[in-house]
Amino acid sequence: MPLVETNGIQMNYEERGTGEPLILIMGITAPGAVWEAHADHWSSNYRCIMVDNRGIGLTDKPEGDYSSAMMADDYAGLMDALGIESAKVVGVSMGSIIAQQLCLRHASKVKSAVLMCPWARCDRYAASIFEHMKACFAHLSPAQFMEWIQLLIFTKPFWDNDEALASLLEGRHGFAHGPAPQPLHGLEGQAAACINHDVYDQLGTMIQPCLVIGGKDDIFTPLWMGQEVAGAIPNCDTYFYNDAGHAFHFEKMDDFNSRVFEWLNAH
Repeated sequence: MPLVETNGIQMNYEERGTGEPLILIMGITAPGAVWEAHADHWSSNYRCIMVDNRGIGLTDKPEGDYSSAMMADDYAGLMDALGIESAKVVGVSMGSIIAQQLCLRHASKVKSAVLMCPWARCDRYAASIFEHMKACFAHLSPAQFMEWIQLLIFTKPFWDNDEALASLLEGRHGFAHGPAPQPLHGLEGQAAACINHDVYDQLGTMIQPCLVIGGKDDIFTPLWMGQEVAGAIPNCDTYFYNDAGHAFHFEKMDDFNSRVFEWLNAH
């Protein structure tokens, strides 16, 4: 579990595979290890770097509001510390807003970017979800909180599958009994970054090849959000899954892992 100093914090990361570096940026409440099921596939061709974001896991969790720009600077410093001049980037949910800022603020460091269930700016509905997330985290047990998150990000077909349900139950247990639980102030800092992210007017300046990918039945960051991001980025590729939500990358894992792998190889 290596730590590097970047942007005033100690940042934890893990690696899988060898080859061209691939930076994997996770979403709110989730440590970098959640990438394992995808990195297992992509590490056949890439040096997958799975990172605990500021506020989670073994990375430092300073109090106060974070921003997507601040968190992008964390990753720029991480890359410098690891001697990585440029890399391909995949970011999911909150990770996608960090990836956008990395593309904008540190353009030479990003060869291409996959933006999963992204948004360019929050509307009132999205801001309310993040505010409610903070309240749920403060008042529910860890297992109850994770169940609420799962209701938000997985669609009904996934719940109706016995094997998938078992994975949901395992996920709740892991969140409740993990070795480095996220403190409330860590979640609050991340939520502030999500709410205040607004780069819509800057996306037209992005020069990197990008793929926006998501689920058509996402109730957390609805389809229009991904379409808005894709429409603002020059020559952006898109793919949206039928019958999938915010966690489409687990609901459609085999296709997702292969599709993104092929896109990264081409870009």
